[in-house]
Amino acid sequence: MMRVKKNDIIAYVILIVMGVAMIYPLFWLFFATFKDNQELFGKMSLLPEKFSSIAYKNGWKGSGQFTYLTFYLNTFKLVVPTVLLTALSTGIVAYGFGRFKFPFKKILFALMISTLMLPDAVIMIPRYVVFNKFGWVDTYLPFWAPAVLACYPFLIFMQIQFLRGIPKELDESAYMDGCNPFVVYVKILAPLLKPSVFSVIIFQTLWRWNDYFNNLVYISSVKNYTLSLALKMSIDSQGSSTPWNQVLAMSFVSLIPPILLYFFAQKYFVEGITAGGIKG
Repeated sequence: MMRVKKNDIIAYVILIVMGVAMIYPLFWLFFATFKDNQELFGKMSLLPEKFSSIAYKNGWKGSGQFTYLTFYLNTFKLVVPTVLLTALSTGIVAYGFGRFKFPFKKILFALMISTLMLPDAVIMIPRYVVFNKFGWVDTYLPFWAPAVLACYPFLIFMQIQFLRGIPKELDESAYMDGCNPFVVYVKILAPLLKPSVFSVIIFQTLWRWNDYFNNLVYISSVKNYTLSLALKMSIDSQGSSTPWNQVLAMSFVSLIPPILLYFFAQKYFVEGITAGGIKG
């Protein structure tokens, strides 16, 4: 018994040390928002000499023409529809592959999985040319349209793996009661797929919220800038005299929504990842 308790104590100590090491950058970022450039680059202490919200007030003003409220709303306009459409479309595609038999099913599934092998750099130029011909550049349609068409094979595969762990007898009993495939999915399978759906939501939210490169490619006007582009603009507009406390303050503010999402949905996220990995 004493040995078991000793092992538990050692395990907790290791976990606490690792947890502190992982969360330390977030604490550093928060306290750095209260320091000026001289203190940031001249001192190694974690805590600032004094606390002042001036960095948040000045940083929130943004470029002058547009405040960070505009960039925040733009980010939500891009991310929220993309996430919701992705969760809906990938779930339907996963339901089709996981529960139905149709011609060329294995070939189509192999083609879908093979797209995971394609580097983003290979499809970047053809995709831009297509979206430019559609007149979608400088809009959020290049992000919404792939979400509608379930162009995320990893998320589909993850949901298929989770779906395989749900007994098919549930579907069969529902069919015997007169339900059609749509009702079976909405009424029976969708509630059971909640952990995998939350995993999709978290993955897609983090990908789209933190994305810089694709936003830079498809969004050109400042009025449509997202937070990632606004932060880069804040650095470039100041040149060598960049007030880093303002940039760090807006970086910290931009982290709040994804952190809160993961905090409140981590139970379903972990369950969805573990179940999707071991079932099948």
